[in-house]
Amino acid sequence: MAVVDHVTACPLDCPDTCSLTASVTDGRITKVDAAPGNPLTDGFICQKVKHHAERVYAPERIKTPLIRTGAKGAAEFRAATWDEALDLVVERLRAAETDHGPESVVPFVYNSSAPLLQDEAGERLWRRFGASRLHHTVCAATHHAAYGSTFGDMFSSDPLDIVHAKLIVLWGANPTVSNTHLLPLITRAQRENGARLVVIDPRATGVTRRADLHLPVRPGTDVVLAYAIANELESRDLLAHEFLADHASGVDEFLAAAREFPVARAAEICAVDPCAITELAQLWGTVRPATLRAGWGLERNRNGGSACAAVFALPVLTGQFETLGSGVLASLGEATPLAWDAREPETPEDRRRPRAFGMNQIGAQLCDPTLEPPIAVMFIQGSNLVATNPDQGAVMRGLAREDLFTVVHDQVLTDTARYADVVLPATTHFETDDLASSYGSFMLQPMPAVIERVGESRSNNELAAELARRLGYDLTRFSVEREEIVARSLKDDGTYTEPRATRPSEGTVQFRDTFPSFQDRRARLASLPGLGVPRYVELDDPYPLTLITPATTKTINSIFGEFQPADPAIHLHPDDSAARALADGATVRVYNDRASITTVIRVDSAIRPGVVSMPKGTWCRDFAEGLTPNALVPATLSDLADGACFNDTRVEVANVPNL
Repeated sequence: MAVVDHVTACPLDCPDTCSLTASVTDGRITKVDAAPGNPLTDGFICQKVKHHAERVYAPERIKTPLIRTGAKGAAEFRAATWDEALDLVVERLRAAETDHGPESVVPFVYNSSAPLLQDEAGERLWRRFGASRLHHTVCAATHHAAYGSTFGDMFSSDPLDIVHAKLIVLWGANPTVSNTHLLPLITRAQRENGARLVVIDPRATGVTRRADLHLPVRPGTDVVLAYAIANELESRDLLAHEFLADHASGVDEFLAAAREFPVARAAEICAVDPCAITELAQLWGTVRPATLRAGWGLERNRNGGSACAAVFALPVLTGQFETLGSGVLASLGEATPLAWDAREPETPEDRRRPRAFGMNQIGAQLCDPTLEPPIAVMFIQGSNLVATNPDQGAVMRGLAREDLFTVVHDQVLTDTARYADVVLPATTHFETDDLASSYGSFMLQPMPAVIERVGESRSNNELAAELARRLGYDLTRFSVEREEIVARSLKDDGTYTEPRATRPSEGTVQFRDTFPSFQDRRARLASLPGLGVPRYVELDDPYPLTLITPATTKTINSIFGEFQPADPAIHLHPDDSAARALADGATVRVYNDRASITTVIRVDSAIRPGVVSMPKGTWCRDFAEGLTPNALVPATLSDLADGACFNDTRVEVANVPNL
């Protein structure tokens, strides 16, 4: 047997963006492992991606176009040719355009599993058609908006610099499962610098075992905790007055708001030890340099924008910038020139697209009989929204409408694809030439195809170009060639064969090399859109337990759930299980006014009292009711950028009768 090792990269929704070696035996991937050359990921990859070949060849892999023959949701299809399927798709696109206008078509395109260039032609296509737009708000939008309101376009700190830190604060981030290459850097900082590690999370996650201090904050109260720390910094005279005078605005307004939350009050609201709050304030004000890793767990509640902005303010108040090992480690999604500079601007022929939908309320929009124009066609690509969106019941009801025509372009038959009228087979990243940019490091990597296409799969860009041809558009706008884009964006000769660092040569130390992009180059502590300073709003809900759905080692969002699902059990603190007379392993009902699902209980002291946990990324088949925990999640929106409020889910847990 001939075994050939190919170097490629992982484009899945993870900050690491690992360099990979794909071993191919007689044309088939037989092993996926780490590849050298990437300073962040050299040496190992996660267990999820080690098994990625199982997704490539999964029984659920879609190999031919499919046309629905049964009820929506029943996954009853017949095989079709590409010509037959696309003829039907174009016919329904034109009918929707004629009957209701082009905005009756909604491209629900997310591409969290696609490489860098695989949405370029599609974006051009839907602009040209005049379809409604989609705001990508289900994840990271609130965090990104809060960072932007505080720092503008200032680069995040470089994760490789965390080894120089003497204090590391992980707030709403769990690198154990979703940023694993940060862990060796934290370990090195602890070993070489004696770095103190603080974890703020409702659960004692894997990284908590190596922490010096853990604050198990109650979900939705992070803004209060941040204000209490700021209040302590002021009362202990630990503010960096000179830095603030030179580099910040809105300080007085922010501190005035913080005075409303002294430690005793904040400790009660957040349900944390008041001594831990004062200890963290003392550490942040005295130990230098300090790095803050603010994760996306912060944003997933009604106060998400306020929480992120308040937490971002703390290193500003303490002046924790200007040196290696300091600053805020956030997203580097815009650090790669290719990520944005290559995008084609709108042209005069592009139709105006005033209507836009947020991802988080698409279920309600699909079910709204008064919506004008109605949603007549859904084109879904790179998203398993049935499994990942809030208010799952509304999403399912909307997709079950007989007057809605739904197209799904995906790699496997997901929960969402089961509702489609037409399913089209998509390539994996092992089957196309592309590039991978990272939102967790300054890296851009080549992604050559390492195997031939599985079945009749086509890439996103190929599908968009073919639809454009059938719609009669100028095809020169829909050809997206990797080497041409690279040459245009990076100004090289068009060749690209190895990972490339995109870190600026002058460095990335915040407030030394990179500054807030506002005219005065100051961080803004009182500029949240519509709010000014961060605010705290208590959740009024009759159900006593807060349900969170964090990531696990099994899936990336819902990807891989078809062959290695996470344990769907619900985790309760011993106090909460005892109060309900629930034994470990018992079958229970998890419910609120939106839905009820059945699972088993795991009594778990790693989670704080009052909070229960179920895994992110489960599929409908993991539960008897054909629902996932997202059926319990409200469609309410955060205070900034209309983010999802997964962590505002309140439930009760009870024994299932007669079991």
